[in-house]
Amino acid sequence: MSLSLAVSNSPVFSPSSMFCNKASIISPAPEALTLTLAHLKSSQASSSCSSSSPSSPSSPFRIRFPKPPSGLSAAAAAVALASTSSPSSSSSSAILKRKRPARLDIPLTPLSFGAPVMPSPSSYREVVEAERDGYSVYCKRGRRRIAMEDRYSAAVDIDGNSKEAFFGVFDGHGGAKAAEFAANNLEKNVLNEIERMDDNETDFEQAIKHGYLTTDSDFLKEDQRGGSCCVTALIKKGNLVISNAGDCRAVLSSQGVAEAITSDHRPSREDERHRIESTGGYVDLCNGIWRVQGSLAVTRGIGDAHLKQWVIAEPETRAIRIEPRHEFLILASDGLWETVSNQEAVDIAHPLCVGMEKAEPLTACRKLVELSLSRGSVDDISVVLIQLANFI
Repeated sequence: MSLSLAVSNSPVFSPSSMFCNKASIISPAPEALTLTLAHLKSSQASSSCSSSSPSSPSSPFRIRFPKPPSGLSAAAAAVALASTSSPSSSSSSAILKRKRPARLDIPLTPLSFGAPVMPSPSSYREVVEAERDGYSVYCKRGRRRIAMEDRYSAAVDIDGNSKEAFFGVFDGHGGAKAAEFAANNLEKNVLNEIERMDDNETDFEQAIKHGYLTTDSDFLKEDQRGGSCCVTALIKKGNLVISNAGDCRAVLSSQGVAEAITSDHRPSREDERHRIESTGGYVDLCNGIWRVQGSLAVTRGIGDAHLKQWVIAEPETRAIRIEPRHEFLILASDGLWETVSNQEAVDIAHPLCVGMEKAEPLTACRKLVELSLSRGSVDDISVVLIQLANFI
């Protein structure tokens, strides 16, 4: 697109050119002269450029800008315009010359536009490990997590008795609030219930059940989002009482043979699906994963207030008497069990925990986590290994 300017006292101004047919207005006239700013400034003083037509300051004018050649910058186009104007005007190039604009100082601070400020990577919990007589712990944040959502608890020498202990692994979802709360309160709530009951297996089961339900109720009062799967082990007077709500799992090694003590609470379980559907809920298969109300992939746990009608906190509990053939117990979140089978876990840990002059249970925990990661696990992985011989 091009545009020319014709003003009074200019050779290109003519009343006839203003009131002629449309073609003369739209298409460039042969005599049209492309003007520079110098022409506009000096048009009143230049007599050689005057037209025979009467001048009028208010006369209409026509503008036509020539389209700059392809590939030229705006500054280069301006120079090209100047070159087409009258060569007698020596000040044209000076008038068209532009000064370089002042430098803009742009701040380096990124604009957030109201987005939440995330903590620095150094504040994330990447790895947690602990070791003490009788147990070892190794936890690692998964690649798909911003921060570690798994938690664990370990208490030995309960009431000054070295043969009594309480352990737990808590796998949070929707944040770590529920897992953190359960890790800090479930043990206390369970032990408080045990104090009110007789020490027999039936009472242990009821005490643990009430401890889970109390913890869940207290967390819901906090009005926090998210939930947590749990697996716990209570060792008291030679009894091993295992409980779970969700898909954290407990696997017992008996002379090198793996035995799952718990059963995962998933919507794919027929009894769990029936329980949910009988209370007005539904279970959907979403991208190959069964989910409660099309949302959560577990059917029991602490928290999950928006699904509490169907995702209950009541655990399943199994109690056994510890015997010499029971070597160690593995408590782990589903980040491990998604890629490592029960027997594989025992096969890896057994040589490092049994028949050695100095057992290396922490190394066994680390190897299990590394194996799961090497097989593509992207979830948080937490492993607690308990050497049962210490509690007989």
